[in-house]
Amino acid sequence: MFRKKSRALMPLSRRKPWRLGSTAMIMTCSLVNALVYHVPLYLFGIDNLDMPSANALWTLLTLFVFVFCLTAAIAGALAAISVRTIKPLFMAMAISNAIALYFSVTYGIVLDKTMMGNVFNTDAAEALALFHPMVLIYVAILGIFPCWLLHRTRIRPVCAFGRVAVPLFVCLCAVGWLYAVSPTWLWIDRHAKQLGALVMPWSYLINGGRYLAAGMAPPERRLLPPAEASGSGGKPKLVVLVIGESARAQNFSLYGYARKTNPELEQAGVTVLQPTYACATYTTAAIECILSPDKSYNATEPMTSYLQRNGVDVIWRSHNGGEPPMQVRSLQRLEQIPGNCSGDECGFDEGLLRDLEQRIADTKQKQVLVVLHLAGSHGPAYNTRYPARFEVFKPVCKSVQLHQCSREELVNAYDNSILYSDFVVAQSIDMLKRLKSYSSSLIYVSDHGESLGEYKLYLHGTPWTIAPEEQKAIPLIVWNSETSVSGGARHISGDFSQANVFHSVMGALGMRSPVFKPDLNVFAQEGDKQ
Repeated sequence: MFRKKSRALMPLSRRKPWRLGSTAMIMTCSLVNALVYHVPLYLFGIDNLDMPSANALWTLLTLFVFVFCLTAAIAGALAAISVRTIKPLFMAMAISNAIALYFSVTYGIVLDKTMMGNVFNTDAAEALALFHPMVLIYVAILGIFPCWLLHRTRIRPVCAFGRVAVPLFVCLCAVGWLYAVSPTWLWIDRHAKQLGALVMPWSYLINGGRYLAAGMAPPERRLLPPAEASGSGGKPKLVVLVIGESARAQNFSLYGYARKTNPELEQAGVTVLQPTYACATYTTAAIECILSPDKSYNATEPMTSYLQRNGVDVIWRSHNGGEPPMQVRSLQRLEQIPGNCSGDECGFDEGLLRDLEQRIADTKQKQVLVVLHLAGSHGPAYNTRYPARFEVFKPVCKSVQLHQCSREELVNAYDNSILYSDFVVAQSIDMLKRLKSYSSSLIYVSDHGESLGEYKLYLHGTPWTIAPEEQKAIPLIVWNSETSVSGGARHISGDFSQANVFHSVMGALGMRSPVFKPDLNVFAQEGDKQ
């Protein structure tokens, strides 16, 4: 007689599936979710609790119980409707949690509403820049493997009463636990926003839904009151607004940084406004703020549309994204700019200047605004943001897994990107000097700063209330053809922010309207310092 093959030698495809009741599957998967995918949550607790006190340990355990009960209650409620939802739910959770965990561990990101906005506004090129083979390992081990285990598992029928009882029982247990450990409430309430953004998958599902819901019903933007030129005589006015990306003031030599990261601007006769702070730590909100006359920046038309509507020739050139909807006649991405292209200008920020001088000279209008939206120091691949000739500080980090680079390599790559932005802004000033028929001005401002591993954070987008100084402090640098003198830089101390930009552009263009605030015009303050 033939002997029956042992289960260990049987091919996987022929083995009988495992069988679990729906309650056992919910509890098992919820336990795995709480244990495996919430390392950042528990590390946050360890970093911010008085370890290893008894209250701290109870608080950590409360976080675990909360995550377990929340997942089990939601899954149980869905199972009460249909058992068929359990496996697809936990399969989707495994894949999405694996991806979220990779970015949370690698960059220290917090998945709040603003970060989900960054996710939805990331284009293909930015997403590709974030890719590293390690994400595939996370997905394979923490995503695909659990999905295979779930696929191999069959759910035993459970009576309707049992299915309904599960979420009710879990909720009762959670309430009882929270009552028993009430001394932990104060700490949890104090850090509720940070903790909530680390609970997976509910953090990115809820915050992603909040962001999309806001986008489906955007506020109607009101038109700003009419504006007009303050005088008809004199030279025509030209303003170049350069919007940097992820440039933090701490790494600008113009702001006291030890390295010479601004050698050209230091000799261009610029004025440095310090300190200056961003309105937000992510691009979309920061750009809105830069283009707005007040704090209600998502409720009014942007400055570019406003000035175009009031007779200014507005030229927007971008090597980035995140701009609000605007009505301007000339809006071009780098690859859409006409003219011959050769060398570094084809793929780097300096390409935004291609044929710009001629475009300005050809205009028939008396006021011209040019906006150059740089790729600047957009991470994590800082080494790809500048041509090879600007790799001055070596060695550099060449990985998107920034925590695997040494501190020196990471800062070197970032500083090289700042050095290149210095060159691009200086080239813009040189162009304005050649356009002698205009009274011209330049404003350079970054959208936000950047974290380079401080407090275990990388990149940007951390919620404002907990964001470090590195993501908030930005450069604001101006130049004016009438007042600037080459050969050095001047510094003005005050209370500056991105709110100054709108009114400084209006002032430099000689435009006046009821929304114009002269006290926020930095060029007027610059003149006062003469």
